[in-house]
Formats: sequence, C-alpha cells, structure tokens
Amino acid sequence: MKPIVYVSGTFDLFHSNHLKMIEYGAGLGGTLIVGVSTDDLVSTYKNPPSVPFEERQAIISALKYPHIVIPQRSLEHTQRVKDLNIDIFVVGDDWRGKYDYLRDLGVQVFYFPYGAGVSSSKLKQQITKQYSELKKTADDHINPEVV
Repeated sequence: MKPIVYVSGTFDLFHSNHLKMIEYGAGLGGTLIVGVSTDDLVSTYKNPPSVPFEERQAIISALKYPHIVIPQRSLEHTQRVKDLNIDIFVVGDDWRGKYDYLRDLGVQVFYFPYGAGVSSSKLKQQITKQYSELKKTADDHINPEVV
C-alpha cells in the first residue's frame, strides 16, 4: 500500500521553495494531502499572512501534485495523523525538531531544507524596502512648473 504524505505550510506569497516542498512530498508516496494553515492559526505565532487563507488554499488546490488540500487549524498534529492515517509528514526546516514527536506514532518526519533561498518573510522584507525607497523618491521630487 502506498503511503499517505502530509505536507504542512502557510504558503503565503507562494514561491518556488513552496513548490519544491510540495513536489518533494509528492515524490515520497501515493496520496498527497497538503494542509494550509488558516489565518487564525498563523496569527497565534507570527503576523497574519499577506494573502488570505481562501486564496492560499485555492492556489495550492490548483497545483497538479496535491490530491487533497485541507485547512490546518492547529500546530499539534497527533489527532490529524491518526484520523488521516498519515505515514509521512513534511514541513519546512524552519520547524526543525518541532514535529519529532510524530515519530513516536510511526510517522516519518522530513524537514524540507529551505536553505538561504526564497521565503515569504524575505519577500515581505524586500517589498517593504523597495516600497520605502520608491516612496522616498516620490516624496522628494520637485514639482514641475505649472504654466
């Protein structure tokens, strides 16, 4: 029987590392379930996502890899693993060690390496910096002569 793989994420400002993690999950087994964190959940541990939950879920659902896309309302996955018979759990390596407890339930846990590449947080910082620079330039311009 092919394993059931669960990929967990917020998937805010969807980027290539998100896609790579979902592709990695798809390569591990038969059924790929992607859990997209709700806005309420994300807001419990950091700023709310820039892209609303419904849009993030629609983006993930439009990909060819997931068989099922579901809301993720908790960071505690014991019951979800039992309810869905999850064999493999994949999450970004920024969560390294946080889900090791799932191994006690017989689940293989993989922390996908984002590395120094793209992340939603880095994208937000870059957009904020660029906006500040553009705003300063716009605010400091000389008004043209009106004839």
